[in-house]
Amino acid sequence: MPAEERASDLHVIQDLPVLVVHAHSSCNCRCIMCDIWKTQEGKAFRKADLEPHLRSIRRLGVRWVVFSGGEPLMNPELPALCKILRAENIRLTLLTTGLLLQKCASAVAEDFDDVIVSLDGPPEVHDKIRRVEKAFSLLETGVKAVRAIRPEMRITARTTVQKANHCYLRETVHAARRLNLNGISFLAADLTSSAFNRPLLWSTSRQEEIGLSLLELGALEREIEALIQETSREAECGFVAEAPEKLRRMTRQFRVQLGLQTGESPICNAPWVSAVIETDGTVRPCFFHGAIGNLRDGSLESIVNGAAGRAFRENLDIANNAICRRCVCSLHYKT
Repeated sequence: MPAEERASDLHVIQDLPVLVVHAHSSCNCRCIMCDIWKTQEGKAFRKADLEPHLRSIRRLGVRWVVFSGGEPLMNPELPALCKILRAENIRLTLLTTGLLLQKCASAVAEDFDDVIVSLDGPPEVHDKIRRVEKAFSLLETGVKAVRAIRPEMRITARTTVQKANHCYLRETVHAARRLNLNGISFLAADLTSSAFNRPLLWSTSRQEEIGLSLLELGALEREIEALIQETSREAECGFVAEAPEKLRRMTRQFRVQLGLQTGESPICNAPWVSAVIETDGTVRPCFFHGAIGNLRDGSLESIVNGAAGRAFRENLDIANNAICRRCVCSLHYKT
């Protein structure tokens, strides 16, 4: 076999354990660091969009589906999608703003293995960033409603760190405990990609609205060190998902944005173990890289292993790729 054919075989995916599905293109928040809510069309990923690809899902060995968005709970067919996937013994995770958790508590408790809610800070900060009145209260009520049905369900928080909340990491952890959550994770705001419904890259002024100044960067560094010290003294370790070094990496990402240092790619194997499906059928190797096909033009398997998908993986130099060097949300899946 020629060397080029052997190299190409290394980038044919036999096992794709993780699939991220954008269940709905719209959102019920107006977050200052996100443009998803600006979308004009409320598109939903429907049962009819999933069913033709079940054979691919089986053949690729998908074991975990994460429903993202937009807000997945805005999709009226979400329970039907869950039913189909649960019949395949696939783990289901819901990423949600939490505003509809109370209304959908029964379905969430029945359909999902775990839930990740967005939490931006203590109540006042969270509401200000979400730009939704009583957003924290709605989230709190929703979590309680799910817990009332299924007390043992794992519900965690994810916090996007940016200008409006960089001084509140410890208070955000306290808020997560108030919500009776099982844990929390932090990631730096994405400032430079075209993901999350951005038709164009953000301008410098828009990046500065969300990113940190040099003075604010120093405040974040102090807050991270204080958080590390606080959590290290707790009897229950592991409530904060990130190890100290990964928390400190957030400051390096903001330093890159300020031009104080060059980017450094995280350890990541996302394009080889996962795929992202958008509501219109677009398939991406991860949130940040370009499309490799569309479900309307072929099966999921034929797209991830098609010419575009194989070529992307074969030519991707993660360590030196400009997008990877600025990545804030990597995946290192261990099979």
